[in-house]
Amino acid sequence: MFLRLLNAERLKLKRSPLWLAFVIMPVIPAVLGTLNYMYNIEILTKQWLSLWTQHTLFTCYFFLPVLIGIYCAYIMNIENGNWNKVLTMPSSRTSVFMAKLTITGVMIFISEVWIALLFALSGRIAGLTAPMPVGRMAVWCVFGTMGGIVIAGVQLLLSSFIRSFALPVAVSLCGGISALGFISKDMGNIWIYSLMSYGMNSNSPEQLDERGYALFIIVCMAYIVVIAAVNSFIFSRRDF
Repeated sequence: MFLRLLNAERLKLKRSPLWLAFVIMPVIPAVLGTLNYMYNIEILTKQWLSLWTQHTLFTCYFFLPVLIGIYCAYIMNIENGNWNKVLTMPSSRTSVFMAKLTITGVMIFISEVWIALLFALSGRIAGLTAPMPVGRMAVWCVFGTMGGIVIAGVQLLLSSFIRSFALPVAVSLCGGISALGFISKDMGNIWIYSLMSYGMNSNSPEQLDERGYALFIIVCMAYIVVIAAVNSFIFSRRDF
C-alpha cells in the first residue's frame, strides 16, 4: 500500500510547476558563488574546495531552504479540499505523511544532484585545473539530502496547519538563515535547519571526519523518528 501512496504522490507532481523552481533556483546561487569566487580568487586558493564554500554560502542558507519550503508547501496544499478523500484510503495517516516525506526526500536528492552538476560546470567556467573531488561531492550531496529531509519533516507539518503557501516558505528561509549562527557556534549538528548545510560542509569542506559523519547520521535519524512520531500523533487527532 505504501508503494501505491508513493506512486500517487509521484503522479501528482508529474506536471506540477515545481520543476520550474527546481531548474531555476539552484542556478542563481551557482552564478553568485562562481562570481564571488572569481572576484576573490587571489585569497581563495583551494580551487574546488574554495569554490564549494562560495556556492554553498548562497545555496545552503538561502535558496535550498526556500526550495524545500516550496516543495513541502506545494505537496501539502495540493490536498486542500481533498484531505477527506486521502485519509479515507485503506492506509494509516502515518503512511500518508511518510509517503509525502519520502517523495520530498527524493526531490531534495535530485536537487542536490543538479547542484553538484552546476558546481562541476562552474568549476570549468572558472578555469579550475585541479582534479574535481567527485567522491567528496557525492558524500556532501548524500548528507545534505539527509539534513534536508529533516527540514522537510518540519516543513510538511507546518504546511499541514498553515494553508498559506508563502508563510511556510518564509519560515524555511528564516530557518536557513538561522543556521549561520548555529554553525558559527559549532552547533550545526543539533539545530534542525542547520543540518543540511552542516552535512554539505558549507563553511569548511574539511570540517567533518568519519566520527562526525557517524554522529550526524544518528542525529538525523533521531530527528526523523521524532518528527514522524509527532506527525503521527497530530494527524491521528485532527480533522482536515
